[in-house]
Amino acid sequence: MTIQRITIIGTGLIGASAGLALRAAQFPGEIVGWDRHPEQAQLALERGAVDTIAGDAITTAVTSDLVLLSGPVFAIQDWLEKLAPQLKPHQLVTDVGSVKVAVTERAQPLFGGPGQAGFLPGHPMAGKEVSGATHADAQLFAHAVWLFTEFAGHPLAPEWRSWVERFGCRTMEIQAARHDEICAWVSHLPQFLSTALSAMLEDRFGDAPDLRAIGGRALREMTRLGASPYSMWRDIAHANEAAIAEALMAMEQQLAHTRENLKTPELRDEFERANRFRANPPVDKSFT
Repeated sequence: MTIQRITIIGTGLIGASAGLALRAAQFPGEIVGWDRHPEQAQLALERGAVDTIAGDAITTAVTSDLVLLSGPVFAIQDWLEKLAPQLKPHQLVTDVGSVKVAVTERAQPLFGGPGQAGFLPGHPMAGKEVSGATHADAQLFAHAVWLFTEFAGHPLAPEWRSWVERFGCRTMEIQAARHDEICAWVSHLPQFLSTALSAMLEDRFGDAPDLRAIGGRALREMTRLGASPYSMWRDIAHANEAAIAEALMAMEQQLAHTRENLKTPELRDEFERANRFRANPPVDKSFT
């Protein structure tokens, strides 16, 4: 049993990049794409991320060995419900969702049991602050970690993992709850901090030219994630609300502590702890 035909449902940035990465890794089979926005599927086709565009996602998925679900968390959950009754045990579904508890809980009764297709929950810690197939990149996943969450085993799962490793990724197993906890701190919190800072600066300064001139690199780096699309982060905020709220509350308390100690030696201690953390940076060199 091998993967000879892949359907990518959701040919935006991540889905189209996965298609390009497969081609760069010399995947010999057929890649079919579908997107609820036809122009994104067309862009993916023109860029060589997919070979053909599916007229109907479910009909195409039924004839594929592997289905890759790429999109917002709620869309992934909906596709799991739609696909489960149509697929056979020899087929494998995987995803790239940024939240794993909500996805695996939805998938648990639908996949991996007798007579059911397989499911392999995944999440590449890579991306950009811009969306869409026009920004897709075959090297997007290079040097990144692609996380996989425990689920019932499937014969095609090792092969898909091997393709991911050919993208230049490190693969890592992680429990769903642990995934959501860590991502709330290292991925979701930075996004919402950047969004809040960017929104605050917009309210206070608007397009003031002196702010843009003075801000320089610090402003660009701290607000880069503020350009991320709400359509993706809305689902993450809903699906991982408790963990994100905890991280934001801790950040609020830390900022209050910093504010209260602007003129005390404790400020130096905070800089020292920050420097210790940065002395051992994350292994992942990609955007998360």
